[in-house]
Amino acid sequence: MSEHSTTPGTDAKVGGAPDLTSVENTVAPTSDTVRVEHAVAESERTSRGAGLMSGSFGRNIGLVVALLIICAVGVVTAGDRFASIDNMVTIVRFASIVGVVSIGMTFVIISGGIDLSVGAMVALASVWASTFATQNMAEDTHWPIMVFAALAVGGACGLVNGVLIAYGNIVPFIMTLAMLASARGLAEIISERRTQIVRVQGFKDFWSSDILGVPLLVVIFALVAVGGWVLLNRTTFGRRTLAVGGNPEAARLAGINVKRHTVWVYVLVGLCCGLAALMYLARTSTGSSTHGTLLELDAIAAVVIGGTLLTGGRGTIVGTVIGVLIFSTLSNVFVLNNQDSSTQAVAKGLIIVVAVLLQQRLARRSTTT
Repeated sequence: MSEHSTTPGTDAKVGGAPDLTSVENTVAPTSDTVRVEHAVAESERTSRGAGLMSGSFGRNIGLVVALLIICAVGVVTAGDRFASIDNMVTIVRFASIVGVVSIGMTFVIISGGIDLSVGAMVALASVWASTFATQNMAEDTHWPIMVFAALAVGGACGLVNGVLIAYGNIVPFIMTLAMLASARGLAEIISERRTQIVRVQGFKDFWSSDILGVPLLVVIFALVAVGGWVLLNRTTFGRRTLAVGGNPEAARLAGINVKRHTVWVYVLVGLCCGLAALMYLARTSTGSSTHGTLLELDAIAAVVIGGTLLTGGRGTIVGTVIGVLIFSTLSNVFVLNNQDSSTQAVAKGLIIVVAVLLQQRLARRSTTT
């Protein structure tokens, strides 16, 4: 006696005719279908691997390789003079000031902007923090007054840039170019084109100190880099920065206040410039209107080398840090081999051109895949 199982939807219609529309047809896979499925799976694995190497991980690996090649050249050409621990510390200390400004510049460029005034803002902040009046206040109260002055000047300059760019609809290139001229000129007026000596001993003792044998300037650079990475990759501010740089109109429609966010991005780079000014004061014990000359070019170059798109919407803090170290190490190798600054400038220009060409190639590849 056989058992009959009835499934839903297979009940007979009136007259005993079966409901053929509810019958599921299963077709056994053919060998061609299996081959196609295997090919698709292999293609997906390949594309994932290619995407990994063409993404930020692959770019950072390429930067590390480039840095190691420069180090190898330094060891071959300069020997122990390059490979010594003291020289490694010198390289990182030299990179610290440019590195702090470059972290702020990374956010600006990711958001689709540019800032040509960072060097001038550093000069103005260093002069303002080291004026006779500011140092007198620091001696009467405490040296953090100088720190507050530098950060306030940098933040204020960034605020002016951001407000006029976002709400005045001035092109970032033009606005920051105007700030470059204005801030540098104001620094010259305040200092009367004289070098101002830092005489507050507490300030000099703190900012020239070491932490576990590591110079404070290097520690500050490391802390700013870590903070920048967290801000870009683990906060709403970072996600909004990427969104604004990728497509401002889409970001606005998604509920992001694009104008206000643009202001905050420029305030951020201004604060980085104020901190860099304090680092200049610590390293040279002087405030001068010449501080930060061409710093904007070094910062933009490091950011571009690090893989941040000049058109905005993509960038990494890790790449920027490696880009700063590449330029700092390259300059150190040139100095140890008695090469003049003109040769360094030519080499730096060639590196920037190659980096931009690689960016364009990667951008075309990403749009075609």
